Amino acid sequence: MAVSNIKEGEQISAVREFNRFYTVRLGLLRKRHLDGDFSLTEARILYEIGASPRLTASYLRNTLGLNAGYVSRSLALLSKRKLVRQTSSKQDGREKLLTLSPAGDRAVAWLDKQSALEIQGLLANVNSTDRDALLDSFSKIRSILSKPKGRSVQIVRLSKSSDDAIRLLQEYYEAVSVVQRDTPEAIQKIIDDPGSGMWLAYLEEKAVGCVVLRKLGSIPFAGECKRLYVRPMARGHRIADKLLDAQEDFARSKGLRWIYLDSYDDLKVAIALYRKRGYVSCERFNDNPQATVFLRKNIERRS
Repeated sequence: MAVSNIKEGEQISAVREFNRFYTVRLGLLRKRHLDGDFSLTEARILYEIGASPRLTASYLRNTLGLNAGYVSRSLALLSKRKLVRQTSSKQDGREKLLTLSPAGDRAVAWLDKQSALEIQGLLANVNSTDRDALLDSFSKIRSILSKPKGRSVQIVRLSKSSDDAIRLLQEYYEAVSVVQRDTPEAIQKIIDDPGSGMWLAYLEEKAVGCVVLRKLGSIPFAGECKRLYVRPMARGHRIADKLLDAQEDFARSKGLRWIYLDSYDDLKVAIALYRKRGYVSCERFNDNPQATVFLRKNIERRS
């Protein structure tokens, strides 16, 4: 081994040693995850579907790094056990939209409870200072290993509607089964409004995400965040955060103090993102029949 590679070899050995340590401590070598009825992969697939209902098998492949055959077999087994439902996508007949059945919801709830109990036991003898250090280390590891490998992300505020914008909105509508959909004319009106806007995210010059800000006439100094969407193949690059950063910077420049949004309970991943960014619960502010969650954020100070 060349001298320049000795250090890399030591680093590889250290990571492998740690892998052996934590796979044992977290019980990942057991035949059944959490001593339940599922393998670790099956449990993770159920979690992903529960967190983002109506996702697709291709999303699971990209997110979890699994091959198509393995995902297909796992979904077939989970469907046979009446835990997962598959319905054809209107947008792409080759894709199936995945949701949990009531039995699947119960299975995920059990897995969540057992996982929480196991981690609680793992932390039981760790003091407060060491817990903070442990969590800080997790954050650093995730940040370092999640850095894009030279893939550039560009956020652009539109001056006029485009085919990319319409396609992304249509994907969003199908992904979350939106009932009240914006017409192209309505989108152009938002783009033309100096206090509103629409942003697209480009990953290596391909449009992969969008978000809309609509100024609220019913609430002073407030706007509404709408249509936040990132294509499954582009997730993992903090694109949603970058879109929201651009939206908030613009809103702040226009003198807005609050951004409101609505969602519904099934969109757990999105809601967790919003809360992490400082959104808090508020009263209903619109008549969206699908919305069950209402949040707002004070943007006067940059978070």
